[in-house]
Amino acid sequence: MLSIRLEFSPASDAEFFAALPASPAVFLLRGDDANSEPYITKTASLRRRLLRLLGPADSASKRLNLRERVRNIEYSPTASDFESGFLLYKVLRETFPQSYADRLRLRPAPLIKLILDNAYPRVTVTSRISSIRAGNAYFGPFPTRTAAEKFANDALDFFGMRRCTDDLAPDPTFPGCVYSEMKMCLAPCFKGCSDERYAEEVARVRAFLESGGRTLTHELSAERDRASESLDFENAAALHSKIEKLRGVCQQLPEIVRAIDRLDGVLIQPSSETDCVRLFKIVAGRIADPVDLKLGARQALAENVAPQPGRSRIPQSMESRIAEALASAPAPLAQSAQEWMEHLAMLKRWYYRTSKVGEIFLADEKGDLPMRRVVRGVSRVFKGEKPQADLSESARDYWINRGREAQLDS
Repeated sequence: MLSIRLEFSPASDAEFFAALPASPAVFLLRGDDANSEPYITKTASLRRRLLRLLGPADSASKRLNLRERVRNIEYSPTASDFESGFLLYKVLRETFPQSYADRLRLRPAPLIKLILDNAYPRVTVTSRISSIRAGNAYFGPFPTRTAAEKFANDALDFFGMRRCTDDLAPDPTFPGCVYSEMKMCLAPCFKGCSDERYAEEVARVRAFLESGGRTLTHELSAERDRASESLDFENAAALHSKIEKLRGVCQQLPEIVRAIDRLDGVLIQPSSETDCVRLFKIVAGRIADPVDLKLGARQALAENVAPQPGRSRIPQSMESRIAEALASAPAPLAQSAQEWMEHLAMLKRWYYRTSKVGEIFLADEKGDLPMRRVVRGVSRVFKGEKPQADLSESARDYWINRGREAQLDS
């Protein structure tokens, strides 16, 4: 998994340290004893870190020194903190299958869970995926549990789905709760609705979560338009206020929050290889091993080598090259619910950082990437430029609709 292996001898340490790159890497140190535990970590400068660990010991210092214990090193250069973290995760998982989670200290990603295997489905906030094969639906990742709970509570105000956590045994004599009194719940607990009607409401909630709120926005907008056409202006005004409130709820959603089985995209990172960027394909929230996309003058020369006699070479577009690189990426290795949660945790940790390296682009409802934006993102990452601030899809819809309404008012 780590690409380079070197032998270490204290007698010839000068040549050893000179051969090491002064760049980021993930490394592993081993001793003579095959049963001893290896030392594994990541660093921003491999040479500096190993000089500290394997250099001559200072008797007056309490700093860790492994000079007399280490006999070989394995390492792989990296070019970004995300790549270092992902590679460290894979190495630790393979080396310490029982304790790697404690060593990594990954914080699980908060998710909204639509519990569909219950007779009367409900929504809850969780950080655990119970099973890959379970019929429940998960939406996220959110930055914090508080953010997920706030969005769930605000969104459910527009629906009649239950909020209680009990396993219901409907009884017509049951008095109900405050939500049923306020007409904010269909009250399946005392047969306030039929099972078919409750199933319809669950389907509406699921469609709302999967579309980022667009389905309910379109539904309310259509009702408002019908009320206006029938000159029921009081009802139209109430629906308009409801739509404005809904837009405020939808604006809480970051672009990455969606059904996790549809969380597809590409994460672009710098590469340690010359004239390359590194592409991490994301499939259903799982991260595939990276592939390098060659760029720059060397790639342009390689593309124009040996054209066929009598035929002009048609240059390959950047979009098609990116598509080919992503198609060649291996399938993500996450096969269990635990691995799925760990991949989501790494995505969440990178995405919600205030300052981060690289850019991410997510697929639309049809599974297609915004290739023009991806091409510009590849160029920015390759040049080391900061990403441009892009509005999320829900935010773009909001401002487009505001513009249309302003034109109608004028």
